[in-house]
Amino acid sequence: MSYTGEVKVGGAPDVRELPALTITKVAVDEKMSNNCYLLRCNDTGEQVLVDAAASSETLLPLIGAGGLSAVVTTHQHWDHHRALADVVRETGATVVAGEPDADAITEQTGVAIDRRVSDGDTVAVGTCSLEVIRVTGHTPGSICLLYRDPTGHPHLFTGDSLFPGGVGGTFGDADAFVSLIGDVETKLFGTLPDDTWFYPGHGSDGTLGSERPHLAEWRERGW
Repeated sequence: MSYTGEVKVGGAPDVRELPALTITKVAVDEKMSNNCYLLRCNDTGEQVLVDAAASSETLLPLIGAGGLSAVVTTHQHWDHHRALADVVRETGATVVAGEPDADAITEQTGVAIDRRVSDGDTVAVGTCSLEVIRVTGHTPGSICLLYRDPTGHPHLFTGDSLFPGGVGGTFGDADAFVSLIGDVETKLFGTLPDDTWFYPGHGSDGTLGSERPHLAEWRERGW
């Protein structure tokens, strides 16, 4: 069956097989319904997890005997790293996070950040590479991860910075919203094509092309 990105907590993961990279999406925690993404290099078997959000009892069997080279936390909010300590303890994975959010993640989880990343950095998944894009606003150090599939369209993991229907919340902070919508417009929509498929931290996936016509509307409404 083809990948849809529609997952439910307690349900089966959805798996997308690209020529070089396999993307497995799973939802965890009934209350928050976070998405976690396990990325596996098809050449080497190396794996990277995007957001150890919760439910290590779900994530660790998904990771399996192949182990984990790194776990990337997209931002500092509590619901995106509740299983981080368990996953790192069991796998020994390198811990990656955006520079301005790193200390907060450590304070909340007790897990040291091994790599503090920002624009221009990359995270290897075997022979594949994820480009780090810092998008400031939902939190100071939120990051997106971009995989440029050499045989198809780009794939973008957006955390809580971009969803179908709008950008992430900025909790009434007007300056943070201006920063977030500016970075999303410039760094994501301004550089990537319409067929870019994006994978958010909650809910369904989307494409930049479907959302692009609404950018002015988002800016006007202020959220």
